Amino acid sequence: MNSGILDLTAWSGGLAGGCYLIFSLRLLQAGYLKIPREASKLAILAAVALSALWGWTMLLQTLTQTLLLWLLTTLTDQLRYAAWFAFLLILLHANRPAKGLTGTSSLVIWAILLAAFGPLSLGLTMVGVRALGDPTRWILFSAMAMPVFALVLLEQVFRNATEDSRWNIKPLALGLAGAFLFDLYLFSQAVLFNRPDEDALSIRGGVHALMMPLLLLSSTRRSDWISKIQLSPKAAFHSATLLIAGIYLIFISGVGYYVRYFGGEWGRALQLGLVVFALIVLVVLALSGTMRAKLRLFLGKHFFRYRYDYREEWLKFTRALSAQSSPQELGQQVVRGLAEMVESPGGGLWLRVKGEPAFSQTATWNLTRVPDKEDLHSPMCEYLADGGKLLNLEEYRSFSRRYGSLKIPVWLQELPQAWLVVPLMVGDELIGLVVLASARTVFEVNWEVNDLLKTASQQAASYLAQMQATEALLEVRKFDAFNKMSAFVVHDLKNIVTQLSLMMKNAKRLSGNPEFQQDMLMTVENSLERMRQLMLQLREGATPPGKAFGVNLSAIVQRVQAVAAARGRTLEIQMIESVDARGHEERLERIIGHVVQNAFDATDLNGHVGLTLERAGGQARVVVTDTGQGMTQEFIRDRLFKPFQTTKQAGMGIGAYESFQYVQELGGKIDVQSEVNRGTTVTLLLPLFETQTQSDLHSMESA
Repeated sequence: MNSGILDLTAWSGGLAGGCYLIFSLRLLQAGYLKIPREASKLAILAAVALSALWGWTMLLQTLTQTLLLWLLTTLTDQLRYAAWFAFLLILLHANRPAKGLTGTSSLVIWAILLAAFGPLSLGLTMVGVRALGDPTRWILFSAMAMPVFALVLLEQVFRNATEDSRWNIKPLALGLAGAFLFDLYLFSQAVLFNRPDEDALSIRGGVHALMMPLLLLSSTRRSDWISKIQLSPKAAFHSATLLIAGIYLIFISGVGYYVRYFGGEWGRALQLGLVVFALIVLVVLALSGTMRAKLRLFLGKHFFRYRYDYREEWLKFTRALSAQSSPQELGQQVVRGLAEMVESPGGGLWLRVKGEPAFSQTATWNLTRVPDKEDLHSPMCEYLADGGKLLNLEEYRSFSRRYGSLKIPVWLQELPQAWLVVPLMVGDELIGLVVLASARTVFEVNWEVNDLLKTASQQAASYLAQMQATEALLEVRKFDAFNKMSAFVVHDLKNIVTQLSLMMKNAKRLSGNPEFQQDMLMTVENSLERMRQLMLQLREGATPPGKAFGVNLSAIVQRVQAVAAARGRTLEIQMIESVDARGHEERLERIIGHVVQNAFDATDLNGHVGLTLERAGGQARVVVTDTGQGMTQEFIRDRLFKPFQTTKQAGMGIGAYESFQYVQELGGKIDVQSEVNRGTTVTLLLPLFETQTQSDLHSMESA
C-alpha cells in the first residue's frame, strides 16, 4: 500500500473517530446514561462509542502498522456491528411489554455472538486450524455477512414503522443504509477477488463519518427513536426472503471461491458458470408460488400466534371486491380472493341463475369449466346452508363418517384438484358456493382458516347479492322506461285513431264534397307522418331525435284552430304578434292541441274556449281558457300531472304528464287555475327563440 493510500486511510479513520466522538458526547449530554436507563439508548450509545473507537484504532494502526492494532481494529469493527444489531433488534422488540433490560438481554447476546464470528474464526485459524484455507477468507466472509444481516434488520424496522414514526426514523434508516451498503460493496468485491479494493478501503472511515449527521438528526427528533413497531407477517415474509437470499448468495460465493481455488485452469470458468446457474435458481425459487406458500406457512406456524394478518387480509379482500363493476369480474375476484387466503392456485364460483332452481358455474380462475348444475335442495347444498359450514373434500375422502350420510355430487368428485367448498351465505340463505383447488403446499384447515373463510365468504356474498339486486333494479328501470315510452306512443295513437274515426264518420255524409276530400287527404297524410315519427320514437327512445330549435307558435295555433273547426268546435284566438319558441314543432303542437282538446272535452257545445298567444317577460305565453266543468285543487295538486290519472272514461292519463315533463325539459312552466263548474285556465310559459334580423356590422353602423 503506497504512502498516499496510507495517508488517506489515516485521515479517513481520524475523521470517523472525531465525528462519532462528538456524537457520543452529544448523546451523553442528552442523558442517555441517566436512570432509568433504556435499552435502545444504551445500545446506540455503545454503537456510536465503538464506532469512534474503531476510527481511532484505524488511525493508529495505519500510522504504526502493528498486528495488535489490526486485530483491535477488526474486533471493534465487529463489536460496533453487534451494537447496531442490538439497537435494531431492540427497536423491533419495543412494542412488547416493558421488562427492563432483561427483556432484550438475549437479543443483545445473540447479536454479539453473531458479530464476533469473524474474530473467533480468526483466532481458531491462527492457532493451527488451517485445513479450510486462508484465515483471511473467513474474515472477509464474516465481514460481508455483517452488512447483509444489518440491512435485513434495518429493512424490517423501517417496513414495520407506523406512518407517524417514519418521519423520525427516516434519517436513521438512510444513514445506516448508506454505511451498510458501502460495506457490502467493499467486502463482496473482496470475497470475489480475494482482496479488498484499496481505494474503497481507504475511504471507508470517511463514508461512515459522512453518515453521522443523519444519525444525529434522527436522535434530535424523538428520544425514543420509534414507537409501536409491529412485526407483520407480510414484513416477516419479505425480510425472511431477503435474509435467505443473502445467505444463499454468501454460500454460493464461498463455493465459487473453492471451485476456483481447486479448479486449476478451468477454475475461473467454472466459478462464473456456478454464479450464473445459482442466480437462475434463485430467480426460479423467488418466482415459485409453491416456495412462497411454504415460506408463509412456516413463518405463520413458528413465529406468530395467529397465521393471518387480519387487517391486511381484510383490506386486500375489500379492495379486490370494490374494484370490480361487472358480475363476471366480481365473481372471479371473489374466487381469487378466497383462494389466496389458503394458498390455492384456482377455483370456481357457482351462483343461482334467474329462473332456475339450481346453481351454475358463473366464474372460474385457473379451474376447469363444469357444465353440470347443482340443485338447490341437494344434500350438499343443505349441508352448506346449515350454518354456513365449509366442506373439506380431502377430509371427506379420508374420514367420511364425520359428515354423516352426506353424498358428494358426481361432478364434484370428478373435478380435478377440488379441495374446499365454501358456502356464500346472506343471512340464512345460501346464494352460491365456491370450490377451491388444492393448495400449493400442505395446508392445515384449522379453526382459524374456517373462521377467516366463513367471514370473508359472507362479505363476498353480500357484494354478490348487492350486484344481483342492482342488475335486477336496472332491468326493472329499463322495462319502466320502455313502458313509459309505450304509454306516450299509445296516447298519440289514440289521438290519431280519434282523428281518423271522426274523418270516417263524416265521410259517409260528405264523401262527395271536394273540400272534404281535400281535407281528408291532408288528414291522412298528417296521420301517416305522425305514425312515422312514432316509429322513429320507438326505435330511438322517448325523446325525439335532434336538438330543440325555433318553432313558430302562431302557425301551430292556427293549425290547432283548423283541427277544432274540422271537429265542429270553435276556438277563439287572440294573437298580437308572431311568436317563436324553442322546442320540437311536433311535440309543441301535440301539447297545445292536447290542452285545447281537454278544454273542449270539459266544455259544453254552448261554452267558450279561447287561446291567447303573446310575449310576456322574455317568454312565450300560451293561455287556454274554457268555461267548462273545472277541477278541484286536490285533483290539480295530487293527480293532474301524474301518469295514468284521468277523469275521462276513454282517457289514459298520459297527455298532461307528457306536457308537464316536456315543458320542464325546455325550461318552461305550466300553471293551472280552475274552479269547479266555472272553468279552467291553463298557462304555458315557453322559452323564446330570438332571431337576429340585422347583421352585427349594420347594428354597429347604426350605433
